[in-house]
Amino acid sequence: MAKPAKNSSFVWEGTNKRGQTVKGEISSQNAAMVKVQLRKQGVTPLKVKKKAEPLFGIGGERKKPIKSADVTFFVRQMATMIKAGVPLVQSFEIVADGVDNSSMKTLILELRDAVAAGNDFASALKQHPMYFDDLTCNLVEAGEQAGALETMLDKVAIYKEKTEALKSKIKKATMYPAITLAIAAVVTVILLVKVVPTFDAMFQNFGSELPAPTQFVVMLSEIAQAYYLEFLAVVIISIIAFTQAMKRSQIFRENFERFILKLPLFGDLIRKSAVARYARVLSTTFAAGVPLVEALDSVAGAVGNIVYKDAVLKIRDEVATGQQMHFAMKTTEVFPNMVIQMTSIGEESGALDAMLDKAASYFEQEVDDTVEGLTSLMEPMIMAFLGVVIGGLIVAMYLPIFQIGDVV
Repeated sequence: MAKPAKNSSFVWEGTNKRGQTVKGEISSQNAAMVKVQLRKQGVTPLKVKKKAEPLFGIGGERKKPIKSADVTFFVRQMATMIKAGVPLVQSFEIVADGVDNSSMKTLILELRDAVAAGNDFASALKQHPMYFDDLTCNLVEAGEQAGALETMLDKVAIYKEKTEALKSKIKKATMYPAITLAIAAVVTVILLVKVVPTFDAMFQNFGSELPAPTQFVVMLSEIAQAYYLEFLAVVIISIIAFTQAMKRSQIFRENFERFILKLPLFGDLIRKSAVARYARVLSTTFAAGVPLVEALDSVAGAVGNIVYKDAVLKIRDEVATGQQMHFAMKTTEVFPNMVIQMTSIGEESGALDAMLDKAASYFEQEVDDTVEGLTSLMEPMIMAFLGVVIGGLIVAMYLPIFQIGDVV
């Protein structure tokens, strides 16, 4: 299977629908595709050429990937600019000037060029689905149609900031024990491969049988010395295989997402995170005037777990047939009673978006508290683990020396 051609940067110049001269920079595979993209944006291309690259990369800037945090910052800045009364095209330029990531700056300027060529903001965003999901595009489109773009961008920014905060909290809960255990594994391997053999050579001159713990550690050391490269290869291959399986196999990813919900500590964290996202996204979309069934479509892609995605799709189907949402939520058996009750109150009072917003805030705080609790719980557990493993290795090595001292 042939690999897709690598994108390059092209500089272009043309005229928009008003006959005005416009120019900019765009990333594409070749000049022909650049012209196609420009014509879709309503620009008649006059000049298109590949951007010159510095010789041997000297003086060039290394391209950084665009992260979701960069997109969140962009949306927040655009909301601030438009709320301050700055024209849309000029807002792009001001925000681009304040961005350090060159890739993000290029993306913002491409959006500016698309809008300057006569496209609306939502259409420009839809040309970059890798960075702007359907939810963001639909909310921006709704804001433009209602003449309240600044309000809608503010809602999108809040939604993205809350989502980023949830991601950060979950990473905090998982990265600390993972990094600590990885360091412990490296230290253990170094002890077995480099330190224990030194003691073993010294013990061979003792002329007496070694204690059982010492014999066990020496045996582990011999295995580690003989197979540590193979072990390292297995670890690396396993990590790569897992990463690729998560990216390429939908079945594997879905089974893994179901599995993590069953974990005793982290499963509860993932559930609360999914419920918080569900309530936050549904509150945002419903408040923007998006019909409930369409809003649930957007929610399904944003909850971040296949169990909750299936549940939301089931709720959508039942709501489409006339069922009240809180009844549909109850039948899925994955939502807490508190969220179901708040949804019921919101439906009866006509303030569903407000009640969901309160539910989202509550569960976001629950995620924060759970992360702090996990961190506090994991610290002594990790310290005990390190003490048993590394401390046990050291004590096992010194046992023969202690025995000799007792005999003397």
